[in-house]
Amino acid sequence: MNERPSAAGAFARQSARPAVALIAIVAIYFMTRLPSLADAEREDLATRFRFDPAPLPEPPGGEVRRGRPVHPSLRAHAGWISTVGAAVALSDFDGDGAPNDVCYVDTRTNRVIVAAVPGTGRRYEPFTLPYPAGPHDPVTIAPTGCLFGDFDEDGARDVLVYFWGRTPLLYRRRGLDAPMNADGYETIRVGPADERWFTTAATTADLDGDGHVDLLFGNYFQDGARVLDAGAEGSEEMQDSMSRAFNGGRNRIYLWSGPSSFRSVDDVLDPDIANAWTLAIGAADLDGDLLPELYFGNDFGPDRLLHNRSTPGHLAFANLQGRRGPATPTSKILGHDSFKGMGVDFGDVNDDGRLDMFVSNIAEEYALEESHFLFVSTGETEAMADGIAPYVDRSEPLGVSRSGWGWDTRFADMDNDGVLEMLQATGFLQGRHDRWPELHELAMANDTLLHHARAWHKFDVGDDLSGWQHNPFFVRAADGRYYDIAPQIELGSPHLTRGIATADVDIDGDLDFVIANQWAPSLLHVNEAPNPGRSLVLALLLPPASAGSLPFDVQPGPPAPGRPARPAVGAWATVTCPDGRRLVARVDGGNGHSGARSPEIHFGLGAIAADVQVPLELRWRDGSGDVREVKLSVRPGWHTIMLGAGEPAPGAEGDAP
Repeated sequence: MNERPSAAGAFARQSARPAVALIAIVAIYFMTRLPSLADAEREDLATRFRFDPAPLPEPPGGEVRRGRPVHPSLRAHAGWISTVGAAVALSDFDGDGAPNDVCYVDTRTNRVIVAAVPGTGRRYEPFTLPYPAGPHDPVTIAPTGCLFGDFDEDGARDVLVYFWGRTPLLYRRRGLDAPMNADGYETIRVGPADERWFTTAATTADLDGDGHVDLLFGNYFQDGARVLDAGAEGSEEMQDSMSRAFNGGRNRIYLWSGPSSFRSVDDVLDPDIANAWTLAIGAADLDGDLLPELYFGNDFGPDRLLHNRSTPGHLAFANLQGRRGPATPTSKILGHDSFKGMGVDFGDVNDDGRLDMFVSNIAEEYALEESHFLFVSTGETEAMADGIAPYVDRSEPLGVSRSGWGWDTRFADMDNDGVLEMLQATGFLQGRHDRWPELHELAMANDTLLHHARAWHKFDVGDDLSGWQHNPFFVRAADGRYYDIAPQIELGSPHLTRGIATADVDIDGDLDFVIANQWAPSLLHVNEAPNPGRSLVLALLLPPASAGSLPFDVQPGPPAPGRPARPAVGAWATVTCPDGRRLVARVDGGNGHSGARSPEIHFGLGAIAADVQVPLELRWRDGSGDVREVKLSVRPGWHTIMLGAGEPAPGAEGDAP
């Protein structure tokens, strides 16, 4: 006979259930916490870094504001609409041989400003690049980014500016002897003058392998929209999903067709790639053929990695997708995420000689904790031919999965120890009225409502969404993980940063950086590391078109002032360190959301002696598109290398400056 359970036993079992649930919740909480770094080790890491901040120069004038006029149907969430635009690029614009000039967008005054960076001499007065007269009302236009380049291949640096509310403009410098002011530039339109684009990212790269730089634009709102027109009628359209939105503006590719001339190439990208809500673009050769693969960081939908299968004059790309393992969430698979891709950069973090990718999303605890990505190469580049992306996300075990509302990202070896740090821009809308409850409600709403602008909640100037965050400064510790030490090195102040640019602006062998802030002054941070290691800095250049074929040449130091040459965008460099490690990097044409590093390649070499010869391999495409490669040896320091014809002359290794 079965005995009837006692009342006491039933009570004990019922009482145990909440306790078991509580234990499970506590266990899950601690399992999902990132490991912490001991205070002593954190402070020890911090002793390696020090930066002196300074605001960027500004020309006089300009009406200061904190938001933008918007279409009446968007007025309730005008603060949301006004959260992008700050941007920055570092390069040598004046031809003095040093990357000590800055082009940046100041959202407070709606201006694109070119200036000498603080501390490098007052070589010219800061000036604003003007917008030419056109079919659009200037008050409905906002600049959102700038890139350097030599788009007419005459050896002088030009500036490419993109906008919300119009098509991009190319500011061609009228030669190295032209004055460093607005009169020294000729303005050339890219794209039809009467179209309205809403461009949030752009990059330059030789997409088809013909030896000339092409243009790629990532657009956000629909073409022809009147987002910034406060006097317009009707209603504007928002995204049609929080995770699968493909109703954005069309991403565009322009191929080089002659000096300062580019032709539009249509129907190259699949519709769901071409019409994503793109916030970031990356271009880098990932399989070793010197054709850049493309990464699209998309808001409200999956990011995309495209394998480049182009030939000169003919573009072809294949969409790559990652493979899922038994413990891999779908949104951690490259090409399948449903997050908010807002920044991308390339660097080798696992020392396999291949580039990995750091991607920003929204990853704020207790708010919207998606995940940043650190897509690490598996080395199986041959799988790209089968449509497979040979990358796995390692952001969680490497410590960079969470920080805040992320934007631009940058790999950079800031202390020259041969290990990359990671910088990240964060913050969205700064105010005093927390709007996360409203955003959570919006995110859970039916997707069929989202594209209706009037269905959105109030997100206006004065409201707050992740507005008081600092920009993380991730440093790799002895356990192999990255940790954010920004507060320990006096980088813990809150900012609404959008773009990050790096360069050795003072030619002292270590990298400095600029942050472009939304509705606040943008800042230069001069690197004053107490005991940096030695570095190798390479200015890889191609001859201007007028020079024809020049001999291969290596000179110690930065480029000579006034020497015409163009950056060898896409060229690869590989350094073999004395300990056998191989460091790789390439000449960047501008990657990410709205920041662009200077085109010099920078390697940290650690405690290497000044007279040690470092083996260096270079690969590039010449002006005809032919792949060239050379091996030589150089000492630590700055070197200027003209990638001309022939082999390095005997003794071309040079000395450190």
